[in-house]
Amino acid sequence: MVKRILSIHFLFLVCFSFNKQLFGQNTKKLKTIIVDAGHGGSDFGAVGQYENSLRSNEKDVTLAISLKLIDELRRKLPELKVVPTRTTDIFQDPKEKAKIANDNKGDLFLCIHADSGPLKSGRRQIGTHTVTRYKVTYKGKGKKRKKISTPHKVTEPLYEYYKMPLTRSGTSVWIFAAHKTSDKLKAIMKEQGDNESEYEIESGADSTYNNFDFNSPEGRALAQIYAKRYQEKSDKLATLVNQEVEKTNRPALGVNQRQKGIWVLQATNMPAILIETGFINNPEDEKYLNSEDGQQELAETITNAIIRYKKQLEENHN
Repeated sequence: MVKRILSIHFLFLVCFSFNKQLFGQNTKKLKTIIVDAGHGGSDFGAVGQYENSLRSNEKDVTLAISLKLIDELRRKLPELKVVPTRTTDIFQDPKEKAKIANDNKGDLFLCIHADSGPLKSGRRQIGTHTVTRYKVTYKGKGKKRKKISTPHKVTEPLYEYYKMPLTRSGTSVWIFAAHKTSDKLKAIMKEQGDNESEYEIESGADSTYNNFDFNSPEGRALAQIYAKRYQEKSDKLATLVNQEVEKTNRPALGVNQRQKGIWVLQATNMPAILIETGFINNPEDEKYLNSEDGQQELAETITNAIIRYKKQLEENHN
């Protein structure tokens, strides 16, 4: 009973300390950003498939935007460490991407993607062709009844079928769904287990809880608080990105939660967002995503959001 009371008392102190951080005290400063170019290698992602599309591959678009984003972050925020998951056209399993982020103790995970959607088929007449049809008649009755097929020629239209482009366009931002918090919890607990001798919780300034056992009942409860906090921070950053998109001529499609979950966001032990930069099967978006100006604008837009996010953290820290 005494042991249980002490455990509850300890958890109360931990949660109290953590809640102070939620209101601006002892907040960890931004040090490391992970930039993930979605897909790659044998994983092409979405492909431009509508009629007269550029036939671009999502993996190429995300890499080009990510490289510009990395350059922009390093130029405007030289004090930060920026770690890419890939800089060339290679395949990476989502587990590998998450491991890179966790091993580098990232404070933010930025996942760059391009959106798509189901394409409707259209058809148009491109000419005519002559085909043979048969008119069926019958002669006689009973057992003597016979089927007679008389051929005749008819002219029919000749059609071709094509994929119609998407009408939806714009940039959206995604965070891991609230009901997927248990997956984020697993990432936090696994990370502690993998780095037991050097794991640091997010408070940073206070080493009291370093090497804390997240697999204990008290630790699990604390990890749940971390997962919730990551959810809140992810939402805050996603909102800032959406606000920066609104300042451009691009449609801003808001902050979203995918009900099926986004594995790589849930497996990273940090706030994480996924940016669907545009629709690769929309003509205007596809051109924008493949243009130097479009890629650079997206890189600057995301960077501006990170600068605002960092400033808010530092204001709370002070």
